Amino acid sequence: MVKHKSWLGSVAVAALLVLGTSTPATAETPAEVGTAAASAGCGKAPTLANGNHTIQSGGKSRNYLLRLPDGYDRNHAYRLIFGYHWWGGTANDVNSGGTDGANWAYYGQQRLANNSAIFVAPQGISNGWANSGGEDVTFTDDMIKQLEAALCVDTAQRFALGFSYGGGMSNALACARATVFRAVAVFSGAQLSGCSGGTQPIAYLGIHGLGDTVLNISQGRALRDRFVKNNGCTPQNPPEPAQGSRSHRVTAYSGCQPGYPVVWAAFDGGHTPAPIDGCGCEGWQTWTAGEVWKFFTQF
Repeated sequence: MVKHKSWLGSVAVAALLVLGTSTPATAETPAEVGTAAASAGCGKAPTLANGNHTIQSGGKSRNYLLRLPDGYDRNHAYRLIFGYHWWGGTANDVNSGGTDGANWAYYGQQRLANNSAIFVAPQGISNGWANSGGEDVTFTDDMIKQLEAALCVDTAQRFALGFSYGGGMSNALACARATVFRAVAVFSGAQLSGCSGGTQPIAYLGIHGLGDTVLNISQGRALRDRFVKNNGCTPQNPPEPAQGSRSHRVTAYSGCQPGYPVVWAAFDGGHTPAPIDGCGCEGWQTWTAGEVWKFFTQF
């Protein structure tokens, strides 16, 4: 499988932590969750196809890769899932699944979706998500506008996920676009891309390794706890696996507002989105892909 920059140094991480800045308000944002589900592109011949697309956003040329379901149906409103790459990774790494191929494309979600979702892999500036001045949130807004004008999307079923820096970007969207995205999944993340807003509820899944030496698990817990509060969940210290157990524990918080769950998955391992129980290895056979798909498809 693709190597995930698990060797990101502590100095680089410290630099990343100060790069994320607040997101300015935009004059026009995508339709909010809870509005009419069918996008403007429904019923029309698609004007975007699989492959690389360039869009102007914030005065810059930005790129993303698009993966449509086989047998795309212009009259069916699909889930829209954004997969954000890690620091030093690329949109192609997410889209292709690296050495694991289709089994790991979009962190395993493309395989599990079985042609029931539209997938997007955005490319970060300098292979990261500094989100300076909110430009990566704006980029996401602009992609959504283009995609939903061209394709049939369920506007109440938008999702984001990512690993490491991509997890930080997914968290930034949870903060700034809680009414646009239905849920996010953050693999081994931290507040790397800013958190403009950050006071509204959104369905949140956090996954983190106890032995993460790149982004300590305490940083993932801090992201989680923001949405435990926002979602009205009952605070707790969820059980986590023992060191050396090579296992994982998944906890669904109680007391959350209906429709706004928080789930925490801790595993005995390091900085990876794809741990496998029983060993120190990683791969597409990981349990994390299934947990994310289950979390997203409950809505």
